[in-house]
Amino acid sequence: MATYKSKPARINRSARDLYDRFSDMSRLQQSLDELPEEQRKQVGDVKFTANSLKIVTPQVGEIAFVIKERVEPSKIVFGTESSPVPLTMEVDITPAGEEAADVETRIDVEIPAIVRPIIGPQLQKAADKFGELIAGLSI
Repeated sequence: MATYKSKPARINRSARDLYDRFSDMSRLQQSLDELPEEQRKQVGDVKFTANSLKIVTPQVGEIAFVIKERVEPSKIVFGTESSPVPLTMEVDITPAGEEAADVETRIDVEIPAIVRPIIGPQLQKAADKFGELIAGLSI
């Protein structure tokens, strides 16, 4: 099992508010649709529904993440529906005062050690990008 973590992002919202936003992913679609066109292009082809997130990449194609677990108000765990390898993505929300929280994403994937040097940098980039996406949509 390999793990790739994003950098923690400080968001000026309470942990409870963030948890509520991420536990119903359709709320994020509206925020995504409201981004300026230039930022929207940087995000890429991402779609949110109430319980899922779909990402389309040129390298892999479509990857669908479905909410598998919710731990109120600190964690949401996604699993894949269509991935060539078992993969989970976790959003950890840590209170940082009354009106702020730190958010970190973590990707756990079962890949052979021999291919980690090849695939690992792309998965780290994905964890970082998803962390940036969450921070951007949370404001």
